This record gives sequence, C-alpha cells and structure tokens, in this order.
Amino acid sequence: MRYIMQVRRGADRAEIYSLVFSSTAQWLAVSSDKGTVHVFGLKANLGNLGKSRAITAYIAEKYKDTSYDLIRHKNLKEAAQVKVWLEVESQQFNPPISAIIFQCFFAPMYGMKTDQAVVDANVEKLGKVLDVYEARLAKSKYLAGDFYSLADLHHLGFTHYLFKTPYASVFNERPRVKSWWEDISSRPVFKKISPAMSFGDK
Repeated sequence: MRYIMQVRRGADRAEIYSLVFSSTAQWLAVSSDKGTVHVFGLKANLGNLGKSRAITAYIAEKYKDTSYDLIRHKNLKEAAQVKVWLEVESQQFNPPISAIIFQCFFAPMYGMKTDQAVVDANVEKLGKVLDVYEARLAKSKYLAGDFYSLADLHHLGFTHYLFKTPYASVFNERPRVKSWWEDISSRPVFKKISPAMSFGDK
C-alpha cells in the first residue's frame, strides 16, 4: 500500500510512504523534490516489518521530535486518545471495510464473484461504526481530539478505495464523518499520491 506521512529532514519537507502491499515489503522511500531515496531496508534493520500499521507506528515514533507529532507523545491524555482510536480503527473499522474492499476489488482480481450478501452485511456493520464516529466528531475535529493524528491517517487507504465503490454513501450520509473524510483526504501529501493508489501496484 502506498502512503502517507510527511516529515522534515533538515530544511526540506519530505514525504515518506510505503511501497508496501504485503509482508514481502523490502523498504520504505522518501520522495522529495530532489528525487527518491531509500530510507531503510525493513528486513535488514527491523526484522520482517511488513504491516502498514507497524510501519506507520515506527515512523511516527522515530520522527516524533523532528516532525509533526502524530502520536502526541508530549501530552499523556492526548497520546492515550490516539491509542484508543488506533484500536477502534484496527478492531472495529478495519474488519468491515476490508471485507467490502476484498469483495469489490480482490475477488474479481482472483476470478471470484463478488458476494453481495457479504458486502451488504459489512456495509451495515461499517455504518454502525461510523455512527460512533459521527457522535465523536460532534465533540472534536478529528478522532483523537482537535489535532490530526496517526488514528486519522490509518483510515486513508481503505476509505480511499471505498469511495471508488457504490458504497460511499455510508460516509456521505453522515455529515460530520463526511466533513472529516474530506479534511483528511485533502491533505497535500495524500492528494499527491492518491492518484497512484491502485491494486496491483508493486
């Protein structure tokens, strides 16, 4: 999967994104106006770190003092809220949305038919999760508070693909969720790389 972070290296702003789609990940790259360079080899330096959440967590921790602090490490209450919503994303949001994406994109790629019953059931489940988000976003601009965090960032990938399906209404019919998505998906780095986000990329 490709994305989604921005750090500062000296005076230069650089975009860090993973060229990772599976556990065969070999490296991350920094893309800047001066070209693309490898940052580190995942297997060489970190063991077999091939999951996007592990990668983003590693980078957020590594650059927390020199870049935008996505984990709010200087404020314990804010950091705790980031952790809460990271858990919500991975345990509640990801299962239904990943099932929808699998049925809409992966199943046809593998020569299987989309199981509409699975899609419909998971759209309903996702809607219930987003009802919780709608209530939360009535109290704060972003999920963990009035600051963009790793918890928001982790929603970008699959939600981007969901909007390429007929099921985007599950977001659009909830005004605060819709506004939140428009905010996080309009950030300059994501706007720059999202056109290249497609299944089948190496």
